Amino acid sequence: MRLPLGLLRPLSFLAGVLVCFTSVAQAAVPGVSPQRILFGQSAAFTGPASALGEEMRIGIVAAFRAANVRGGIHGRRLELTSLDDAYEPEAAILNTRRLIEQSKVFALIGAVGTPTSRSATPVAAKAGVPYIAPFTGAAFLRDPKWKNIINLRASYFQETEEMVNRLIRDLGVKKIAVLYQNDSFGLAGYRGVRRALERRKLKPAVTGVYPRNTTAVKTALLDIRRANPGAVVLVGAYKPVAAFIAWARHTDFNPIFVTISFVGSNALVRELGPAGIGIYVTQVVPFPTTENLKIASDYRRDLEAYKPGADPSFVSFEGYMAGRLAIRALELCGREPDRACLLKSLRRAATIDLGGFKLHYGKGDNQGSDAVFLTVVGEGGRYIPTKKIRRPE
Repeated sequence: MRLPLGLLRPLSFLAGVLVCFTSVAQAAVPGVSPQRILFGQSAAFTGPASALGEEMRIGIVAAFRAANVRGGIHGRRLELTSLDDAYEPEAAILNTRRLIEQSKVFALIGAVGTPTSRSATPVAAKAGVPYIAPFTGAAFLRDPKWKNIINLRASYFQETEEMVNRLIRDLGVKKIAVLYQNDSFGLAGYRGVRRALERRKLKPAVTGVYPRNTTAVKTALLDIRRANPGAVVLVGAYKPVAAFIAWARHTDFNPIFVTISFVGSNALVRELGPAGIGIYVTQVVPFPTTENLKIASDYRRDLEAYKPGADPSFVSFEGYMAGRLAIRALELCGREPDRACLLKSLRRAATIDLGGFKLHYGKGDNQGSDAVFLTVVGEGGRYIPTKKIRRPE
């Protein structure tokens, strides 16, 4: 049946209006176009913590690239734009504003560090931009007041609780010292150790501090060495932690060294070489080389496809999981994603299964995983999973 010309014209006009309206509606969601969804990252790509930013980016991009090869998310490719904050809070603020206001990103993902996140999160919250899977276990990011933050990993309180528990139960070591970075990250780790000790009616034997983005640890080493503790918990990035341990070994000071996941495990053993043997590191993701976990197999395959010859690492594996978490949220949102949906889809889901690694969110709970894994550096710089802390043989 042919419609009269007089009726066709209004219908054509209406169709044009609807197409226009749809295009405007899509354009109204920053970072989302018919072709792509743009994410932003502010992280350290220069300075003593640069390996952490690089590894996080590698993992996220490997996950995004794999999704894009399969046709994207509902036909849209995923892209990541990354800016260097050199692990400095002021730069993180500027980068976050630039990513939101100039790049018009849909969401922020894979930020690195507590001091930088502390500076950037108010900017993101004010703009209503999701802040997904920052590489930090700081307690303030787990505060229910933050409606735009989605954490993937366990907290520093959980990591330090595991450290103190194992030192006391496995070895009977109660004289525990703390070296920490003199900023909000270091204080978060120190408070975690102190809290775990207080639960057992103990307190730190001694503390030492060093300035962020330096390896100025010798004074702290002298302070800690005088107290002769049985163990030292190190809260820092890989370069200063490696410098502390190297100088300690050089001066024949050999307590049990335990450090936190933020250290950057692969970078730490590269810095230390043979001096790293026997150091314990708590991790918040499973072993990236495990054979019986689907997401680990996916990660190794997608890492090799994106960056052939790259060594699997705990940090890039965490970045990969962050990317997979964002992908899952977008899949749940359907063909017309927006920021509110991204956040609600995760919090409403009973369980987010990332290939055998399960995350659980809920009302007032923006942290997906509570898992902490204990590892030790063995011969050849290989990390070995362990259930106990043991004295060196």
